[in-house]
Amino acid sequence: MTALARQAGQSALETTVLVVPGMHCAGCMAKVERGLGGVSGVASARVNLTARQVRVEHDPAVAMPVLIDALSAAGFASQPRGQELTPPSSAAKPLLAPLAVAGFACMNVMLLSVSIWSGADGSTRDLFHWLSAGIGVPAIIYAGMPFFRSAWGAVKRGSTNMDVPISIGVILATGLSLYETVRGAPEAWFDGTLMLLLFLLAGRALDAAMRDRARAGVDALLRQAAPGAMVVTRGELSWLAAPDLLAGMIMRVAAGERLAADGEVISGASWFDQSLLTGESAPVRAATGDRVLAGTLNLENPVDVRVEAAGQGTTLAEIARLMDASGQTRSAYVRIADRASRLYAPAVHSLAALTFIGWMLAGAGFYQALVHAIAVLIITCPCALGLAVPVAQVVACGALMKRGIMVKDGSALERIATVDRALLDKTGTLTMGSPLPDPAVLEALPADAAAVAVGLASHSRHPLSRALVEALAARGVRPADLADVSEEAGQGLRALWQGRVVALRRPEAASGIAAVLEIAGQPTWLIPFADRLRPATGAALAGLRALGVEPSILSGDNAAAVAEVAQATGLTGQSAALPQDKQAEIVRLQAAGHKVLMVGDGLNDGPALAAANASIAPGTASDVGRQAADLVFLGDSLDAIPCAIRAARRTMRVVRENFVLAIGYNVLAVPLAMAGYVTPLVAAIAMSTSSLIVIGNSLRLAGAAR
Repeated sequence: MTALARQAGQSALETTVLVVPGMHCAGCMAKVERGLGGVSGVASARVNLTARQVRVEHDPAVAMPVLIDALSAAGFASQPRGQELTPPSSAAKPLLAPLAVAGFACMNVMLLSVSIWSGADGSTRDLFHWLSAGIGVPAIIYAGMPFFRSAWGAVKRGSTNMDVPISIGVILATGLSLYETVRGAPEAWFDGTLMLLLFLLAGRALDAAMRDRARAGVDALLRQAAPGAMVVTRGELSWLAAPDLLAGMIMRVAAGERLAADGEVISGASWFDQSLLTGESAPVRAATGDRVLAGTLNLENPVDVRVEAAGQGTTLAEIARLMDASGQTRSAYVRIADRASRLYAPAVHSLAALTFIGWMLAGAGFYQALVHAIAVLIITCPCALGLAVPVAQVVACGALMKRGIMVKDGSALERIATVDRALLDKTGTLTMGSPLPDPAVLEALPADAAAVAVGLASHSRHPLSRALVEALAARGVRPADLADVSEEAGQGLRALWQGRVVALRRPEAASGIAAVLEIAGQPTWLIPFADRLRPATGAALAGLRALGVEPSILSGDNAAAVAEVAQATGLTGQSAALPQDKQAEIVRLQAAGHKVLMVGDGLNDGPALAAANASIAPGTASDVGRQAADLVFLGDSLDAIPCAIRAARRTMRVVRENFVLAIGYNVLAVPLAMAGYVTPLVAAIAMSTSSLIVIGNSLRLAGAAR
């Protein structure tokens, strides 16, 4: 199904999103964008490497098959993304079996090689070589398939990529090892070839695993909508799936149900929890004539709603599109190793060719020249370069996890290390997100009044009623025996207690969130509710400023609630911000040269979390908030935010050190290989040693979150 959407403000252009599963590096991104950019009528092509998608803005006259054919000519199979916005399949899973085979075979062949290195000769040595070939050749063929397929696809197109020299080196080393085994020569390099594949697959699998964890945000967001609704047709009720709802239909939404479409209330009145969409902590009352949105929860009474927008036209779907479009900006943050890989293939080919030609001209003969060229191909393998980023990320992510901070996308560490502005949502982020009754007021309530309050509140699903019940029950208060309990939308609860009328209702005029307890013949009690700041909020904000990061509030809550928290924290704040407003503020700051960190928890924060340079959500966030964010902190303390930034900056220092080590290894080793001082086995050992050095350096990050 074609994923086309008319762009606001660009009526002459249409947008098509294509899934391109074969992309895995910066070179792939460049080829995809160049391939589509050459199509007449295409205005732009933006790749999202994490989601393996490309977003194409084009003239409506450009048909879908034209775009697919252009990508095919560039060597990439593609297909239109469905309206359901389903993320692509795992990139890491196909690499696990080849990695396991390479590891198992490498260990066994290494054990056989120990005897040869120890001086085994003659028939014993030949037997071990044949055993190594029997284990190694099938394993090399299977484990090398991810590289062979990629390389062959590039060669068929008359181009190259970093897998081409890897494949050439692996094939030549394996073929030459078989030749040496057949003729009973003293050396064969099955062990080195398997070691090469093992490290290459490990680096690629680590990188792919990090990408997999970053792609489920939009899918999680769309699950917030109800799967369908009861529809009133000629006085009869029937259930319809959400995609089948049409404008003008009448939905009957029971208490406790989420809305499946946007619409207008035409009968009844109720309180709705809109916190997922607006961030507003208090429920909002909607009556006849008021608009309600898909994904919001009906708290109290059944209502009839005339459908205005369903399916892809709902506000919820629009937020999903905003998140998806924002996700495209992440492709600008390409791995440093991927950038370097653009020059890798031509450089290695040139060095290997020069080595072969040079030794041929020196009279070494074809066989010896080929051995030296293979050594160059192996010793220049980008294992250490490929491991420089993912291994450091994995170690740092493990250290952060011990501190209760889960990193969903390792590349976020590169981005969060550069932030200089932090935008924090209020409800559920700066605060705990659950208003509690004032403990001083509860302490002052007479025993009979407290019992009546629990009795009344226990008959309501309202969030404030539930909070009041929990708070008083924790004090050991038991509910009073009430009669004729009733609840009226917008008015509260009424009942009879010992022949007297009692009520728990919303105050007619009060600042902030509160409830009024009335007992005939007794004074009226006003019970204010307040949300609590998270622990260590002051220390966390001071820690951000010490790191050069300026924090401020960006919230969908009302102005009074935001002003109260702003005063308590000393922050400036923007209130009543809709999802698109939050996203626009981030874009404005980015245009001014800032690197923005968004900290939020609700569905309404989804587009902002996706648009920011980096994003963090608390563990109490909505499913959408957790999926859209790069990092999730599981504890209550906001100190996790400066902790994550410090760890990220230390990680990037180690990554830079890893690149120096990897490049320094090649600067020293390549001339030795070209000069003939390195055999293919020694080249594989040297390559593995450089990888181990990079891994060892990365292990220093085990304490990065201290």
